[in-house]
Amino acid sequence: MKSASATTFDEAYYQRYYFDKKTSVVDPDHVERLGTFVCSYLKYLRVPVQRVLDVGCGIGLWKDIVARHFPLATYQGVEFSAYLCERFGWQQGSVVDYAAGEPFDLVICQGVLPYLSPPDLKAALHNLGRLSRGALYVEAVSREDYERDIIDEDLTDPRLFRHRAELYRRGLQEGAIELGGGMWLSRQAQVPLFALEQAGGQ
Repeated sequence: MKSASATTFDEAYYQRYYFDKKTSVVDPDHVERLGTFVCSYLKYLRVPVQRVLDVGCGIGLWKDIVARHFPLATYQGVEFSAYLCERFGWQQGSVVDYAAGEPFDLVICQGVLPYLSPPDLKAALHNLGRLSRGALYVEAVSREDYERDIIDEDLTDPRLFRHRAELYRRGLQEGAIELGGGMWLSRQAQVPLFALEQAGGQ
């Protein structure tokens, strides 16, 4: 199977999964809590955040959250969907091969990776490590989530790949240390961590 194509993410897709309240996968309260958690933990760790990349930014749910917590930081939204780039003014690109002149202090990648085939996923995970010099927030449903029956399959896009969690971890661990809660710290970051702050004692 191939990764989802750019045509997958058209106006009808976003109407179904974001704009129609009956079928939307977005819970604004959840996004607010999540954003507060991620940004607050970075403040606790004293990770300086001046440049933020939201790759696969969708309708820009993180933009205002980042602005509230890091008002001096720049926010770069990158999106695969031509429809959203035209509507919101995002930069068009893919997590698989997006490149920047310098790495970012915080890279956000939410709900994107399960749309990728195994070869593209491997490239994307490596690329995320290159793009971050500070922290990463990564959210991706795994096969184990389906097996544990914690996924609402009526709301979830059936086109997602069901990659094993270990596949995600193995790729991210090349460039980052897992902190838990979907958060990772770049191996380039000059931030001291206690042993118990690192998942699995990495």
